[in-house]
Amino acid sequence: MTSTPLSPTVAAPPSEKRGGISLRSVLVSLFLAALFGYCIPIVDYKMSNTFLGSMHMPAGAVAVLLALLLVVNPLLRLLSHRLAFSRGETLTVYITCLFSTLVPGRGSESFFVPNILSSFYYATRENKWLDFLTPYLQPWMTPAISPGGTLNPTVAQGWYEGGGAVPWALWTTPLIAWSALIFAIHAMHACLGVMLRAQWAEREALSFPLLRLPLELTDEKGGRNTFFQNPLVWIGFGIAVFIEMLNGLNLYFPEVPRVPLGLSTGQFFTEAPWNQLGNTQANIFPVIVGISFLLTSEVSFSLWFFHVLSKSQYIIAYVAGFPPASLDQPFWTRGWAKGFIGYQQVGAILVYVALLLWTGREHWKHIARRALGKEKATEGERGEALSYPVAFWGFFAALAFILAWTIASGVRWELAVLLWAFYLAVCLALTRLVAEAGLLFVQTGWMPLGPLAFLVGAGPGRLVDVASGAPAAMISSSLMLDMRGFTLPSFLQGFKLAYDQKISPRPLLALIFACIAVSFFLGLFSVVTLGYTVGGLSLASWWATAAGSQPALHAVGFAKELETNYAANWSWVGAGGLATYLMMVARSRFAWFPLHPLGLIMMVPFAMHAMWLSIFLGWLAKVTITRFGGSDSYRRTVPLFLGLALGDIVMIVFWILIDGWQGKQGHALLPF
Repeated sequence: MTSTPLSPTVAAPPSEKRGGISLRSVLVSLFLAALFGYCIPIVDYKMSNTFLGSMHMPAGAVAVLLALLLVVNPLLRLLSHRLAFSRGETLTVYITCLFSTLVPGRGSESFFVPNILSSFYYATRENKWLDFLTPYLQPWMTPAISPGGTLNPTVAQGWYEGGGAVPWALWTTPLIAWSALIFAIHAMHACLGVMLRAQWAEREALSFPLLRLPLELTDEKGGRNTFFQNPLVWIGFGIAVFIEMLNGLNLYFPEVPRVPLGLSTGQFFTEAPWNQLGNTQANIFPVIVGISFLLTSEVSFSLWFFHVLSKSQYIIAYVAGFPPASLDQPFWTRGWAKGFIGYQQVGAILVYVALLLWTGREHWKHIARRALGKEKATEGERGEALSYPVAFWGFFAALAFILAWTIASGVRWELAVLLWAFYLAVCLALTRLVAEAGLLFVQTGWMPLGPLAFLVGAGPGRLVDVASGAPAAMISSSLMLDMRGFTLPSFLQGFKLAYDQKISPRPLLALIFACIAVSFFLGLFSVVTLGYTVGGLSLASWWATAAGSQPALHAVGFAKELETNYAANWSWVGAGGLATYLMMVARSRFAWFPLHPLGLIMMVPFAMHAMWLSIFLGWLAKVTITRFGGSDSYRRTVPLFLGLALGDIVMIVFWILIDGWQGKQGHALLPF
């Protein structure tokens, strides 16, 4: 693969002066951070309704943008046109909301609260979980263990059963310890986002599809927003509103007809070999269809194609004489895929990230030389949120703290290095999916510790033994199990918006971290108090119970020699890596090549189980319109699909408010 050379024309920022961050933008952002921080855990975990955050174009952030543009600004203009929020101010608030809606919600670091409690609550004499956890966990990692090493059973019992006061004295040390680790991760993401922006946004010119809607919403020419004046926007908007209004009313009034938007294929394929497809979900989500229409055809095609291909591999395996019972099902795949499919994904991630780094090697060399004082700053660097030396050394300082924290918890240093290196590879791959494929949320379907154990060895005398694996499992399941809310994509999107729209990036970065702090600590307060008031047993079961039990389940697995074929595991990793490499080579040599390795990377997780059909419909609409109407017809049709996405988001927020008012639980317009 060839590198992308540094180019003065690419590196130079616009010559216009960058605008500062206004006081009212700061105040609005901090107020929203507090509001989201406290309320989102209630929506996500208590009501189990559609998430306001947990996406990389969060419904809550878009709702704030609409409120500023359609409610606040018209009222301010009645007093004076000069009082209205400018585009830079509204986008500043939107950028901060990318973090304020993600940090306190589902798929964020708040997973650590049930993860440091659940295994202790569900431990029994039969499963012997305490024997595999208590001797190997530091007391400062969980309030369930006192500083002297004895158990505090009432802490976990109180959180799960509710009805009592919060024992803050027992929680203080674990909360401080985990908060320090989490903020180091945010700092690492911020530094990495600074170093990635120029390479991905300018030199590789990724499309960042999720930024298209907020940019269109805030684009005013001559004081008028042409986006809302386009009738196609309102047609798409109306379609989404009509569908979601009917379906929402149907929940309250069953006599109202509903528009079916999903089904499971299991009822149609009951005979072998087709029953190997399992209960494949076929769902239509207007917002996903709308965003998928913006993607390049090879990306959208590859996303749904590789998911279908992963299902087809089960049929091929069955026909070849390998029935389901004979296929390896390691616990780390959590049921989303058989082992041989999961290992292909691991190989694809590792090779794809290696090729990304190789492609941008001139950029990375430039950053390293800047950090060592061997090159001067370019004009482009002056528009970044941090100088390259600060970002470079800040990244390694944060990583060093993370490694030290992990080793202090009892994890062997070799495993700690492997675990966090794998985590960073996953972060880069998933962030690329957001920047290039516009996926609203991204996951791997597993946490890195699982495949590591099945590749490098787990059990007595191996790298991942129970002494090292127990604390590693608690860290991994708390921070790496469900990464839909990790912040690296938000930093990258925020930095791109700031750079392109001439928003001062350094004050913005300070404001972002202030909003992260406010939303994180209020979210943490909300999560802890929710348990002790209503009881964790009544909260979202996957988050509070199933995911929370992962540390014990992994520790039990690491206490004995794993029954697996390491050579076979590595062969499937190699197959996924080789397929990725060949696709990248083909893409660099043949302009017509239709496959993108991002599809292979995403073929396993729940995200694609939920979204593949919607992505297929967006792809089908684009290729059909382009084929019969040409590129001009496609460009003219884009507002229709943006309106479709916007209408769906508006209805998500509308029904969250109605459901909260009525006390309705479990009403999800999106299954994630």
